[in-house]
Amino acid sequence: MKTTHQEQQYLSTRQSAKMLQVSLGTVQKMVEEGDLIAWKTRGGHRRILATSLNQQLRRRKLGLQERASKQRHLALGIFRRPENLAQMRDMMGSWSLKLDLIGSLDSLEGLMQAVSLYPDIIYLDSFIPPIEQLHLIHYLSKNIQTRRIPMMVDEAFVQLHPGVLDMAQDNIVQISPPEHEEPLINEVLDQLPEKSNVFTYPANEVQDSSQNNPKLEALFVEALHNAL
Repeated sequence: MKTTHQEQQYLSTRQSAKMLQVSLGTVQKMVEEGDLIAWKTRGGHRRILATSLNQQLRRRKLGLQERASKQRHLALGIFRRPENLAQMRDMMGSWSLKLDLIGSLDSLEGLMQAVSLYPDIIYLDSFIPPIEQLHLIHYLSKNIQTRRIPMMVDEAFVQLHPGVLDMAQDNIVQISPPEHEEPLINEVLDQLPEKSNVFTYPANEVQDSSQNNPKLEALFVEALHNAL
């Protein structure tokens, strides 16, 4: 972090992306939309004002507190197509279950959002390519910050790749933490039930449904209630 002649601290786009746990493209979009204050150096490098970045972090924290006070759930949906994201958002809006949906159309950004937002449930759209779904399930079930979050995965995908459930379960109970944190983390892991955080949904019913889809809502409720 550096200081200008006005004694104001600023960060690079890469540093800002790391602190916010988002992609470089998202930081650039936030600058364009006025969510972050920035300027360019003579060499063309963008600099983000630290106070505006701290403001975003405070808003995120307040959002988590407000969510808890209103007993609302936060869902993170990772999609391939924007129309599927819009369909899911409309569907959830008609449910009695109080869910706020944050959508991502990029798997890498979705992973970073899962870590930074800590959603109550993660939905993987069936149109995500199989190899990307495998990577998402692997990393989300292995990361210490996301491994307890229930994931909704297309049941047809799980039937074609039954090893997914075993992989997710193994990641949950066989994490190798940093050596200096091992005693504390192992104590927590020993208290966890040995079950997967992967729950399935029928993708064909989601794609064909223009209604509120009470069956899918019930599956979300079950996943939330049975989360680790």
